[in-house]
Order: sequence, then structure tokens, then C-alpha cells
Amino acid sequence: MQSPGRRWLIAAAGAAALAGCGFKLREPARLPFTKLAISGFKPASPMADALRQALPRTVTVVAHPKDAEVVLVVVEDRFDKTVAASTAAGQVREFRLRVTLRFRLDRPDGSPQLPEQRLELVRDMSYSETAALAKQVEEAGLVRDMRMDLADQLLQMLSAAGSSGPAASSPARG
Repeated sequence: MQSPGRRWLIAAAGAAALAGCGFKLREPARLPFTKLAISGFKPASPMADALRQALPRTVTVVAHPKDAEVVLVVVEDRFDKTVAASTAAGQVREFRLRVTLRFRLDRPDGSPQLPEQRLELVRDMSYSETAALAKQVEEAGLVRDMRMDLADQLLQMLSAAGSSGPAASSPARG
């Protein structure tokens, strides 16, 4: 068994090695606004919930566009699940999960600040009928994580668009 001093020394050496190579944890997006209006999501949208959770505490979601600095207009919020692979007997072996978000960023007066963008994540998930309940739980967790990843990507895009203006308006796919 290693002594606590030796463990500390190993941890410090590891931290120094990571710092020396330029490794840095991703910081939360620094958004150039503090009041955001969101429109276009259906009621009780899981993607809207993921976005609200991902927003930094410095940003307040307001109900009316006239009270906001920018308006996030959601054009499409979609989840698709298709069969990716099956056996010769027709049993499903793999599903393809796809989460798509199309949006644009407008100013409160309705003029565009960021043209329409599309973010999409696709994941394949194995499936077994003998473990259907476990696979259902796995799918729910995977889709939740995909939505959180999309929300983080969206915030990074909004941060970049605010800091560099229209030049950061190229479409992105995940």
C-alpha cells in the first residue's frame, strides 16, 4: 500500500505533466448577452430543458423577445430512431438515434444576428430483445446526453458568433 505522501507526489507529477502539454478543461461558454428569449420549442421539449440547464447563471431566459438582448428561434427540434441493423429473421440488433436542432439567432427587432444553423448528433446503439428494459434505460440516458452535448455546442456557437460577428456563421454538424 502506498503512503499518502507518495500518492500526493504521483498526483502532482501527473498534474504537472498535463499542464506542461497545454491540457486545459473546457470552460463554459462566455455568452456576449445576459438576457435571452427562446421561441419555437414545443411545450415540455426535452431539448429546451437541456438548453436551459446548459445556460450559464449569468444568462436569464425572458418570456418576451422585446425584453431580450437576443432571441433564439428554434426552427426544428427532432429526435429520430431508426433500425440500423437486423438479423435475417427480422430481429433488431442495432438502432440509430438522431437528435437534430435547427435554429437562428435574431435581434429583438426580428433582424437576423446569426443565420439558420443545423446541429445534429447520431449514435448507434446495440439492441437485444432479452434485455429490452435495460436497453430502454440505456437509450433514454444516451438521448439525454446527446441533447446536453447539442446544448453545449449551441452555446459554444453563440459565444463564437457574439465574439467574432458574422464571420462565425458557417453551418456545423456534430
